[in-house]
Amino acid sequence: MELDRILSIVDHTLLAQDASWDNIKSVCDDGIKYNVASVCIPPGFVKDAAAYVGGRIPICTVVGFPNGYSTTAAKCYETEDAIKNGADEIDMVINIGWLKDKKYDQLENEIRKIKSICGDRILKVIIETCLLTEQEKIRMCKIVSNSRADFIKTSTGFSKGGATREDVALFAKHIEPHLKIKAAGGIASLEDAEDFIRLGASRLGTSRIIKIVKGLEMEKDKY
Repeated sequence: MELDRILSIVDHTLLAQDASWDNIKSVCDDGIKYNVASVCIPPGFVKDAAAYVGGRIPICTVVGFPNGYSTTAAKCYETEDAIKNGADEIDMVINIGWLKDKKYDQLENEIRKIKSICGDRILKVIIETCLLTEQEKIRMCKIVSNSRADFIKTSTGFSKGGATREDVALFAKHIEPHLKIKAAGGIASLEDAEDFIRLGASRLGTSRIIKIVKGLEMEKDKY
């Protein structure tokens, strides 16, 4: 698989708690250089990052992150604030407790409210697959398909597991055709990236792919 194709669907991600502005600028610079889909950064850096990149690359940020149990009103405010500051894409975390309690209508309504704020901007819905049963994952495929969101996303990368090939294949089997898949968390190699793409992912949330590409470039420069 061509490297450019892989890079074109990467959300180059830095969500570490100790990320500094210098770190964020570096992520933005790399994202622009390698022509990735977006840079995914903490909300507190969105305004400065949007000014820094000047429209050269989409800015993605997170809402209700990483635990998902904020109130709907808080998530809506976070979304409005992020968009006001220049975010082009929003990755929101569902209320996993609601899913465990079978509050399916509340889950769908929350996603719909956030999507209505996003408008034409992309909304990705993180369901944290490592905490769910197979039936809960299938239910979320239905809920997110019905919600008007743009993507269903596997993971925050902050829980006990990330994307798996099995989960992406499960999504591909159960989502409606208009919904896309983002695999995130634990994508550690180009082989991982290729596998997820073949299984149906059209976005990859990762910080490692560009590091790998830089390593390949350094090896090439030696010869």
